[in-house]
Amino acid sequence: MTDFLVKRDDLRECRVAESAAPEIEPGQALLRVDTFGLTANNVTYAVLGDAMSYWDFFPAPDGWGRVPMWGFAEVEQSRAEGVEVGTRLYGYLPPSSQLVVTPTRASASGFADGSPHRAELPSVYHQFQATTADRFYHSDTEALQMLLRPLFYTSFLIDDQIADDGLAERGPIVFASASSKTAIAAAFMLAQREGVELVGLTSPRNVEFVEGLGLYDRTVTYDAIDSLERGPATFVDVASDSAVQQAIHTHYGDELVHSMVVGFTHWEKPQVDAGDLPGPPPTVFFAPNRIVKRGKDWGRGELESRVADAWHPFCEWTGSWLETIDGEGFDAVRAAYLDVLEGRVEPTRAHVLTLP
Repeated sequence: MTDFLVKRDDLRECRVAESAAPEIEPGQALLRVDTFGLTANNVTYAVLGDAMSYWDFFPAPDGWGRVPMWGFAEVEQSRAEGVEVGTRLYGYLPPSSQLVVTPTRASASGFADGSPHRAELPSVYHQFQATTADRFYHSDTEALQMLLRPLFYTSFLIDDQIADDGLAERGPIVFASASSKTAIAAAFMLAQREGVELVGLTSPRNVEFVEGLGLYDRTVTYDAIDSLERGPATFVDVASDSAVQQAIHTHYGDELVHSMVVGFTHWEKPQVDAGDLPGPPPTVFFAPNRIVKRGKDWGRGELESRVADAWHPFCEWTGSWLETIDGEGFDAVRAAYLDVLEGRVEPTRAHVLTLP
């Protein structure tokens, strides 16, 4: 078995490690990890690994972690009832050659991993969906599914919360890191709503790209935040750049209606103490909590159906401009991870990794 490991207290330190091939027990199955996407979303998992227990999904040697990825795997061995060898699955995976799972509620649509160490972790990450019964799945868009599906799900829920809370009716929605894929997907959803004003904040080098998306009503560079009209507004922070956060809160002050923190791609910059910021304190958006709420409101099947219906038009639109960077093997995983960690990937490109 081969693992890509990251030092939990120094995200730049990483290594590839070999260990004995895992053996499965009755009730378990062995998945062969095939391919996965690697984006800034995975960096957020690493940054919040301890705070939100992301490291706990895939145990690793002391002091090290396996950064969660989204991708495809196949059942290599099975001693679990209802889980057939050869089944192709989409789900939450480690950057490892194999994964042992304990399937529960197995059916033609997939199963949940009931491994004991997952018992206290958010159940949304336990699901493995068989591609043959997956509303989202098209064989020719696997790369986009790995790269964007989890981000899109989060963005769908951001759009849903903003609409549900009436925030779009109380001023513009201001996105930091407007070129990020999470921001783009949320803006794609919000732009379809009547009367929503979207402002995209970005760096000078990404202005042309952000404007070319045709989603934001106005694109503003970070050094021009003072040019924004004061008044009620909602801030959606996808990068957690403390300087931008400070500038937005200072600019809008008590008129800022809501401050939502979604991502932590600026992981090295010191975070501002919420008590030192004017206006409402930033609130971390945790998608699993919103999934639980809408699962109760609508039923989980209806939620999945709504997200899938919204996903396919977004997938088609994104496929016209997003280029994949394909890599194979663990050396490629390491190189891609460091590229994403250091912010060296252009917004029009994204890494897809395949394991031998």
